[in-house]
Order: sequence, then structure tokens, then C-alpha cells
Amino acid sequence: MTSGRQGSLHPGLQEIECRVQGLCKRFGDYQVLSDVSFSLFTGEIFGLIGPNGAGKSTLLECMTGLLPVDAGTISRQGRELALADRRRYLWYQPDDALPFARQRVRAILSFFRRMHGRDEGDVTELVTDLKLAQVLAKPLHTLSKGYRRRVLLALALLSRQPLLLLDEPFDGFDLRQSLAVMELLRRWKKERTMLLSIHQLSEAEKICDRFLLLDQGRMPAIGTLAELAGQAGLAGGATLEEVFLAFT
Repeated sequence: MTSGRQGSLHPGLQEIECRVQGLCKRFGDYQVLSDVSFSLFTGEIFGLIGPNGAGKSTLLECMTGLLPVDAGTISRQGRELALADRRRYLWYQPDDALPFARQRVRAILSFFRRMHGRDEGDVTELVTDLKLAQVLAKPLHTLSKGYRRRVLLALALLSRQPLLLLDEPFDGFDLRQSLAVMELLRRWKKERTMLLSIHQLSEAEKICDRFLLLDQGRMPAIGTLAELAGQAGLAGGATLEEVFLAFT
């Protein structure tokens, strides 16, 4: 088992969008992240997977600067990103965020559209694809978990930042809804890069180009599903669940 492997370049993914090097984070005596290093390629959907408590959300918060790190850097095009640069470059959608909770959905979407210079057609498309028409007049905090997730996803896609960090984007969706959201993400990524923290392995396997496995803050493996299966000593055709169990 080799820690910190980068994985081979996925077909069609040529340019490194972002590089995380030597990221370490400690809470008191507990080492949450230990020397986490990986690269993200422009235009890929990258899956962050691991058991509960592995450090997935902490890693995202450290990347954005919400949490200070004990060591490590985040860089783009060979230049380390300061905190102010990360805000312009990264869009982070936390698992439990609820911005402007008492505002109506229509007003929130309109505000984000104007803030990011999007066309009205972009909002119309997202409202249609995410089936938000029936909740546009409702305050965000009154919506069910599934509808809240749809609104938050719309806000993330309206943003202009080239790197999206989405924490549990499929939580609260049934299978059909998850598949529809996957198709939406594929259509909207364009030249963007997406890092998805996902605990549903079946969903991760369907949408992600590569995977980073975190376990107790360390990196047992990184790569495509085929590469992970090879690292785990599994036969070709192994599922992500089988790979996950082999490493954890």
C-alpha cells in the first residue's frame, strides 16, 4: 500500500488545475490529516471517498482556508494560493450550509445570478433541470432536505469559480434524482473541475473520473477505479465498494 500516489493521467485530462502538497492538520493530539498530496486535472470530476471520520470535510475546509493547516500548500499553475486567491478560485459548498435561509428561492437565485454575471437563461435551465419551479416562492429554510440540496447545487453551478468543492452533493436524493444530478454536473462542468466528497460509493463510481481514498487522515490510494483495483490486488472489473473494503 503506497501513500500519496498521484495515479496516471486519465484519458482526456491533460492539464493540472490544482495541486495539494503535504497537507497536515491536527486537532490537539489527534492527527486529522497526515501528509495529504494530490493533483486535480482540469475538467475532471474527482471523488473524495472514505469512512466516516476519515477527514474528508476537514480536507475541503483546509483547502478553502476555513481551517488553518499545520503544514502544506495549495497551488495553481505553479503558484501557491493565498487565502484571498482561494476565495476567487474555489467554490465550496458545505454539507450543512443554508445561505439566506429566510429569503425566497427565486430571490436567492436571482441574487447569485447577478453576483456572478450569469445569464437569466442559466437560472431558467437550472430551475427546469432541478425541478425547482414549485418552490421558487418559498423561503429556503422551509424546504425539505432534498429541495434544499437542489437549490444549493444551483448556487454552486451559478458560481464562476473554476474549481467546485461539493460536500455530499447527492445526500437526500433517491436513485433517479441522483442520476439526474450526475447528468447535470457532467453538462455544467465545461472547463471546470469538480471535487466531490461522497459517502455513497455507488454514486461515486458512476460519476467520478478518479478517486482519492482517505482513511484516518492518510491516503491509502489514489487513481482511477482500475488503478485502485490494481493497487488493492483485485481482479479487473472490481467495484468501488470492493476496492473500498480492501483498503479499509
